Amino acid sequence: MSLPALHRIVALRMVTRDIDRLARFYSTALGAAADGGAVAIGADEQAVLASGAGVRQRLLVGAFALDLDRFDREGRPYPADADAADLRFQHFAVIVADAAFAYERAMASGATAISRGGPVTLPASAGGVSAVKLRDPDGHPFELLQFPAAADNRWRDVAANACGVLGIDHSAIAVADARLSRAFYCEAGLVARGATLNQGSTQEALDGLSLQSVDVVPLFPGTDTPHLELLGYHRAGSASAPDTAIADIAATRLVWASDRPGLLLRDPDGHRHQTVSAN
Repeated sequence: MSLPALHRIVALRMVTRDIDRLARFYSTALGAAADGGAVAIGADEQAVLASGAGVRQRLLVGAFALDLDRFDREGRPYPADADAADLRFQHFAVIVADAAFAYERAMASGATAISRGGPVTLPASAGGVSAVKLRDPDGHPFELLQFPAAADNRWRDVAANACGVLGIDHSAIAVADARLSRAFYCEAGLVARGATLNQGSTQEALDGLSLQSVDVVPLFPGTDTPHLELLGYHRAGSASAPDTAIADIAATRLVWASDRPGLLLRDPDGHRHQTVSAN
């Protein structure tokens, strides 16, 4: 069966054992605002996820939704040994006006650092952005990105909130084979452009890894919403897709508007994608 068409990213859903704590963190660190109260995950969606009962709190960062899901039957915590090249790794990238300021605010709010030494400025071949990767109190990774002042992009005229946040730019996933994963997502209608090979001391500091290079493959949906990026690390040895359960903290999933709603997809590395109606 062919893959459904993925039209645009609607939300990113993260699993937590404590919705209130995680919501407070993102409110303080990023200025995320609650979109109503927590609601029960419906029976139809439980059947799609094979999850059992749970509740969801929606947060808004600009116009983008971060959904925090807590299931009655708790899963495993985020694995302590999962580094930035681990196939369970999936972060979302937050555009900020000042990476150093946003980093200090996130750390003061309870984040822990993945990157070494705070924000780094990548070379022009990798976009010239200032970037830093962190983890929230549950272990979910996220990235703070500051574009150069002269950069021409869709964030250039967006006003920052009180926390210095402009919005969410993309979600990035670690993959074992960038070519295989690219083919999977292109079959679903995404368009690859602007791929780079990132390497060197600044990339190693950003990822908190040594002697690493990474293929970065941006994949864009048909509408101007957050996009997806593939991170293909050049790591010795073979990697298999981790066996995460839906209630595990590491089981982050993207929600897509699609022509075939009500599906839960797994990509070649096990990353989850949920489809909803495009209307």
